Amino acid sequence: AHAVKDDIHGAELAITSSEAFDLKQLPQRVLVVGAGYIAVEFAGIFSGLGSKVTMLHRGDKLLRGFDEDIRTALGEAYVKRGIELVLEKTLRRIDRSGTGSLIATLSDGSMIEVDQVLMATGRKPNTAGLGLEAAGVGVDANGAVIVDAYSRSSVSSIYAVGDVTNRANLTPVAIREGHAFADTVFGGEDKIVDHSLIATAVFSTPEIGTIGLSETAARALYGEVDIYKTSFRPMAAAFAGLDEKSLMKLVVDQKSGKVAGVHVVGPDSGEMIQLAAIAMGMGATKADFDRAIAVHPTAAEELVTMRHPV
Repeated sequence: AHAVKDDIHGAELAITSSEAFDLKQLPQRVLVVGAGYIAVEFAGIFSGLGSKVTMLHRGDKLLRGFDEDIRTALGEAYVKRGIELVLEKTLRRIDRSGTGSLIATLSDGSMIEVDQVLMATGRKPNTAGLGLEAAGVGVDANGAVIVDAYSRSSVSSIYAVGDVTNRANLTPVAIREGHAFADTVFGGEDKIVDHSLIATAVFSTPEIGTIGLSETAARALYGEVDIYKTSFRPMAAAFAGLDEKSLMKLVVDQKSGKVAGVHVVGPDSGEMIQLAAIAMGMGATKADFDRAIAVHPTAAEELVTMRHPV
């Protein structure tokens, strides 16, 4: 897939995540448009390098689709780091000023002067020019190849994996889809990829790890759920006198006791969620988590020591 820009006046003056790696110098002021993985990661990178960062998003919080507590925690952390969040507004146009800076005009008529605008508002599958229509391969409105659980397209001899299918645009997912395709078609095994349970790390600052259902989604599916949640200063931050907090949250189906979601914000969240994915894939219950003896002193021990729902 490739990054796409909003269809607005002056869009050619903006960059995407692709061009961000080729900048000749660090921009002092950056406007990041969007609030998904790429937007929050690049906002954290530019802020960490010393740029004054403003994030513009049409919604009321960052990371749409994530658990609400995760979204709130990241927003608060970014504001504390000096990143300005401009929410519930959109970008109307970009103009070049007489001094060479960029003037971003927002939907409410306000303007922001910056040195660089990074658009991180979406990606589109790379299917143009492949001759899919002539071959009879079905694609959706965004150009993604429509496939079944075995990654087979509407033409039985043609398969597609990865971002081009727009199922879950993550490198490890594409790799797993490729393995499943090869094992099924050439290895004599019947394998499909379960896209309903994908561990995800967002390398924002602070880092995020998540797998399974958000609290909102779990309530919609199960009705009654128990929520276990804790927020604390990691030991390393406490010793250093830093006001940085970690958040850990378990979403549990009240009837079965099965853990439906694990959500972590803080250092090494990606490492933790990879191991939590094994337990989730095996159908672990809250009792299974409770049975694990905590490793002390670690932040991860909080995942197995939360005893009472909030």
